[in-house]
Amino acid sequence: MCSASIALGDTLLLKDHAAITGRILSEKHDSVAVDIGYTVLVVPRDSITKISKGEEAQPAILPAKKSKAKAVAEPQPAETQPVIEPEPGFYRAATAHPSERNVRDLVNELGEAVVQVRTPGGLGSGFFINEDGFLITNFHVIEGETQISVEVYLRRNGQFERKTYKQVRIMALNKFADLALLKVEDKDALEFKSVAFGSSDALAVGERVFAIGSPLGLERTVTEGILSTKTREMQGDLYLQTTAQINPGNSGGPLFNLGGEVVGVTNMKITFGEGLGFAIPAESVRYFLDHRDAYAYSSENPSNPYRYLEPPSRTKHKKPAEE
Repeated sequence: MCSASIALGDTLLLKDHAAITGRILSEKHDSVAVDIGYTVLVVPRDSITKISKGEEAQPAILPAKKSKAKAVAEPQPAETQPVIEPEPGFYRAATAHPSERNVRDLVNELGEAVVQVRTPGGLGSGFFINEDGFLITNFHVIEGETQISVEVYLRRNGQFERKTYKQVRIMALNKFADLALLKVEDKDALEFKSVAFGSSDALAVGERVFAIGSPLGLERTVTEGILSTKTREMQGDLYLQTTAQINPGNSGGPLFNLGGEVVGVTNMKITFGEGLGFAIPAESVRYFLDHRDAYAYSSENPSNPYRYLEPPSRTKHKKPAEE
């Protein structure tokens, strides 16, 4: 969950100026099979203009400026730069660690970017990553739901005023990372306040963090604590563990450092203990956003990113057994 590696930085340049990076499994006279991490692509030979075989690639966590991935015409060395580059502006990421501030000032500054996510089956939290209405929450908050609303708290005359948006579209889902990307599409929506991502790798154990969310429906609840560990392994993935109180309803909300950066997405707690909250590291969230096209949600196939292929024709036209 924290970072994905590509075993070998092999690159296939295609005729449409796109590029595919992965590990070449086999080469045949009419096709090439490439393992790209989450699936295997079989690319026709007549679509390939060049094959470049590289060395061990670095984890596919992209630099600070992000947006929709675009294909480039020429491959870059796998050790220094991935082939797929993001466009700037989709979300913000700090390039330097900001100075620490007090939680009171940060909550007043960041509060409008944190939202409550409601569905017929329950509620959770989320936060805007850009002014266009894209927001992050947990997959389990919206799992199996298509009717989603988002409550935003706008600052008016020193107070927060509730505003509900009901035209919310699911953009991308990753069940295994427990992440979802949503977009507010109401016609009367204004520019939204957003927050920037920091680095969970740069955190030190014992550093103070705080969460904003809606535990048990109590919107705009702030809890503070410390980072207990950065590498708590649970079911094969690594999480941030914190003493900041996390309860049902906090799921999908941001975990901040004292610089006001999102260092994690809160998603679970140990129910029979106190001060045992967990968050998805910011690096995993950024990886999900950088590769959101691979997790794109389709209303015609709510089980994305799984794609179910048609059965072989011989089974479709198989004659029934004679009596």
